[in-house]
Amino acid sequence: MALLEKTAALSVAYTAIDEDHAEFINLLNALDMATNADFPALFQHLYEHTEQHFERENVLMTRSAYAGITDHKAEHQRVLGEFKQFKSRVDKGLISFGRAFIKDRLPQWLVLHVTTMDTALATHLNNQPPS
Repeated sequence: MALLEKTAALSVAYTAIDEDHAEFINLLNALDMATNADFPALFQHLYEHTEQHFERENVLMTRSAYAGITDHKAEHQRVLGEFKQFKSRVDKGLISFGRAFIKDRLPQWLVLHVTTMDTALATHLNNQPPS
């Protein structure tokens, strides 16, 4: 059974963001099933994907003059900071810390973030006049 399923509830109806979330979920599920030998490289990949996804959202928020940009970017920074703490442990071979982060923290965070902040952002983006 997958750690997190792609569901309609996790769709924000904005293709670029939904595609990034689908990849995040795929990587999260792969990490949950990964061997200890494969875990560090996959964890690094998820970290890099998350950084890139957040940067893409930050650009969308800036270009569209999104009113919630300050709070949304602050949440991105907070999560990346937490991610870095766990990444440093994984880099030291403490795989169990990374597994706990993947299993106990990230799925719940993603659901909350998507259904609140990202849904609000997607609504804003979808209401922008065509360029």
